[in-house]
Amino acid sequence: MKAVPTPHTWGKGRVMIVSKLALFAVSMVIPLASLAQGAEFSKPWKDGRRAIVIDPYEGNDRFNWDEIAKDKRVVAIIHRATQGMETDTKYQERKTEALKRGYLWGSYHLGRPGDPIAQAKFYLDFTKPGNDEIIALDIEDMTSNDMSLANAKVFINYIAQQTGRYPVFYTNHNVTQTISRQERGKPTVFSKTPLWYARYLSTVSDFPKGVWTTYALWQFSSEKNCKQTGKCLYNVPGTDRFMDVNVFYGTPEELKARWPFRAPMVEAKN
Repeated sequence: MKAVPTPHTWGKGRVMIVSKLALFAVSMVIPLASLAQGAEFSKPWKDGRRAIVIDPYEGNDRFNWDEIAKDKRVVAIIHRATQGMETDTKYQERKTEALKRGYLWGSYHLGRPGDPIAQAKFYLDFTKPGNDEIIALDIEDMTSNDMSLANAKVFINYIAQQTGRYPVFYTNHNVTQTISRQERGKPTVFSKTPLWYARYLSTVSDFPKGVWTTYALWQFSSEKNCKQTGKCLYNVPGTDRFMDVNVFYGTPEELKARWPFRAPMVEAKN
């Protein structure tokens, strides 16, 4: 390597220039480093120690319990219970069987346009959730088919008032990004909800922090990518190849200890 002259041979003016360049280089590294994501965002399901959660609904016709049981990493099920003012026809029978087989259980409400308090009441009346069951609100996107973010806040607050805990909040990257941008630095009810993050990639390098620092669950494989492309990141035996699949960045035992997520998860230290 060619020798580099020492600063005193360049003169005072050049030393100042070098110093400024060094400070500029450091200032550029810091923002780039802040974008880096931990191991929890890089194919965590490839690690056989990580727990798997599935979230079926009535449209998932293939559901063989004996086959599902062969995957010992699947320890929890979060089933759609209601959407708008409609109930899921498979919910009750699958809940009964899941509890009999020892699975952790949870439910979610797919938010639709309309009265958010009426939907919240409908959801709670139908599910009658126990203290050990996940309760969750699902907002698929910010379209006219979905509950607005303003109404989602009303729904979340009502659930918290009635149950004494905040529901898990399921949504995709775009909505997470919007909430993080709009609510950053503000007292927001979303920061009290554990995030169920839907992003169908193997690795995420741009998780939008600000309201959440990480996810409680990551839905990484879904009918939205499996059914359309035929390529699933994970297959659970006994289910359709386009079953929605989620990962918890921890072991089945650690998931059982965290369930039903009474507080948001904090960023993992790697």
